[in-house]
Amino acid sequence: MMTSSLARRIDLVTLQLFVAVCEEEHLTRAAERAGIAPSALSKRLAELEATLGTELFQRHARGMSPTASGDTLLHHARSILRSVDKMGAELADHAQGLLGHVRILANISSIVQFLPDDLSDFYRANARVRIELEERTSYAVVKGIEEGVGDIGLCVSSVDSRDLAAAPYRRDRLVLAVRRDHPLAGRERVGFVDTLDYEHIGLHQDSAIYRRSAVEAAHAARDVKLRIHVPGFDAVLRMVESGLGVGLIPDRAFAVVARGMDLVAIPLTDRWARRELKLVSRDPAALPEATRLLREHLLRPEGSPPANEG
Repeated sequence: MMTSSLARRIDLVTLQLFVAVCEEEHLTRAAERAGIAPSALSKRLAELEATLGTELFQRHARGMSPTASGDTLLHHARSILRSVDKMGAELADHAQGLLGHVRILANISSIVQFLPDDLSDFYRANARVRIELEERTSYAVVKGIEEGVGDIGLCVSSVDSRDLAAAPYRRDRLVLAVRRDHPLAGRERVGFVDTLDYEHIGLHQDSAIYRRSAVEAAHAARDVKLRIHVPGFDAVLRMVESGLGVGLIPDRAFAVVARGMDLVAIPLTDRWARRELKLVSRDPAALPEATRLLREHLLRPEGSPPANEG
C-alpha cells in the first residue's frame, strides 16, 4: 500500500531538499543552498522519514550523513530529478521543432577514432536531432546508462554490460607508440611482454587500456614500469615524443593524433590487443525516436548511408 501511494505523498521539491542535505551533510548549509529556513527543512525531512517509515539520516556533532536507507533513496531521488530535467529539455527541443535530444556517453577510443565521422554522417540526414556527448571510462559508461544519465553508451566489449542491451560497434587494435630512435622502432610487430623492459606512459588508472595492460603484465609475472599517468591519447604521444617512454594507443587514434610527430606505431601481437567496442543502451524497443535513429545509425557498417528521420 505504501508503495502505491508514494507518488501522491512525495513531491519533487522534497526530493531536491533531501538531495541537498545529503550533499552538504549539514542542515543549515543545505537550507542556505535551497533558500529555505532550517526549521522548515527539518520539518520536511521529518515528514519524509515518517512517510517512508525509516530513518534517512544519522545525526552527529558535525552534521548528518545518510543511513543505508538514505543512500538508497538518494540514488533513486537523483535518478528521478535527472529524468525530470531531461523531460524538460526534450519538451523544449520539441517546442523548437527538434525531433529529440540524445545523450551519448563514450570512451576516449570511440570519441577519437569513430564518432567524428559517424556523427557527421548522421547530422547530414538528421539535422533536427540534438546530441550531447560526454567522455567517460568504459566502466563509467555502463554505470551512466544504467542510471539514466545517458541514452547511448560506447565502450570496450570486455566491460560487463550488466542488464543493458549490447551490440558490436567498431574494432580497433592496440599499437605501441615509440620514437624513431627507440630500440624497438625497427620491429614490424611486438609482443606486449617485450615492451615491459621500457618505461611506459599510461592513461589514467581507470582506463580500460591501462587496466588491461596491468593485468597482462601480472600474468607474465612482471610489472609495468609506469613513468606517468596522463589523461588522453594526445598527452601519451607528447610524452613519448619527448622521450619519456613508450605508450599503448589504438591504431586509428595514433593515425589521427600523431600527425606531425616523428613517432612509429608498432602493432601488438597479443590477441587481447585486437579489441571490439560495443554500444550499450536500455531496451531498444522502448527508446525515443531520436535515440533509436542514432542507435541504428551507429550500428551500421562503416561507410553505410545514415538512416533518415521519419
